[in-house]
Amino acid sequence: MAIHFSREELAARRAATGRAMEARGLAGLLVFKPESMFYLTGYDTFGFCFFQCLWLGWDGSMTLLTRAPDLRQARHTSVIEDIRVWVDEAGSDPAGELREVAAGHGAAGKRIGVELDTYGLTAASWRRVEAAFEGFCRLEDASGLVSELRLVKSPAELECVRRAAELADDALAEADRLAVPGAFEGDILAAMQGAVFRGGGDYPGNEFIIGSGPDALLCRYFTGRRRLGARDQLTLEFAGAWRHYHAALMRTFVIGPPGTEQPAMHLACSEALDACLDEVRPGRVFGDVFDAHTRVLDAAGLRAHRMNACGYSLGATFAPTWMDGPMFFAGNPRPIEQGMVLFVHIIVADSDAGLAMTLGETAVVTGDGCERLSRAPRRLAPGLA
Repeated sequence: MAIHFSREELAARRAATGRAMEARGLAGLLVFKPESMFYLTGYDTFGFCFFQCLWLGWDGSMTLLTRAPDLRQARHTSVIEDIRVWVDEAGSDPAGELREVAAGHGAAGKRIGVELDTYGLTAASWRRVEAAFEGFCRLEDASGLVSELRLVKSPAELECVRRAAELADDALAEADRLAVPGAFEGDILAAMQGAVFRGGGDYPGNEFIIGSGPDALLCRYFTGRRRLGARDQLTLEFAGAWRHYHAALMRTFVIGPPGTEQPAMHLACSEALDACLDEVRPGRVFGDVFDAHTRVLDAAGLRAHRMNACGYSLGATFAPTWMDGPMFFAGNPRPIEQGMVLFVHIIVADSDAGLAMTLGETAVVTGDGCERLSRAPRRLAPGLA
């Protein structure tokens, strides 16, 4: 079986979830987030793009309702024993079948949590669930219940994160090797993703982000490829992924002779990243990290060109994004705790000058600070010792 954690660890996670449900007076949880299913049972699939749900009772009872293509997937990748299949046919009613699953677990008339904030439950599917459960029991949003437990990683999870960080460094080394004038962006992407695959890693939760020339100012993947010019800039945001756990990095390389502005931008980004990482420690809150980011960049005259957030938590996530909550933004009061895995990114995009500069690193929160996971230097240009 392709289960990457011991049955004891998975059982402990479900027990903690059960205690959290009991504290809220919930008899059960309708789990729609693929991250939650993976965390609680090992279940690993992209089948969440269709209707599927895991019933988890406060007492640890479990039933998975899914489609036929995921029956064997669940048997192979999870500890779930009770797997029900709803049939693709005209007039099928998976929401009604889910109500019957809940009824079999004694949910009638009780308070049941449901994960609403997830790509695994579309608005159309939620409407069907809401209608099917009307008058049967009381549903309430419990989107953050498992997500909160996922924030602090176990030693076994941190092993996955550290391996993901090694793979991210391997990918960056490929970009460093290939990013020269005339290089094709597609070759750079192929080598970076290939390094992760050769190391036994996974597809990340979203595409590697690449942009050069004016597109170096963009923060999202988009289709289309170009070759690097004799004087150019190349922005990369990517992640090593191991058993779905992510460790992200971000860089903007200057290709060819640098002008007068980007070295200063790079220095400001590096100082801002250090200032942020100094705040990544128990006793601080997420808003403190953002404040450090703004303090340095604003003092460097880059207020108009920075972002309104500077990172987020990382963990085992599924498409369409590796971003996990919470985020670093102004006033976020969420405390930072030992065992969290946090990605800090510094992004400067000067649209007036057409110049970009970014730096980003992943760190694990320790007892008195944080551990930077990447071994890579913060280079302004590729290929430098």
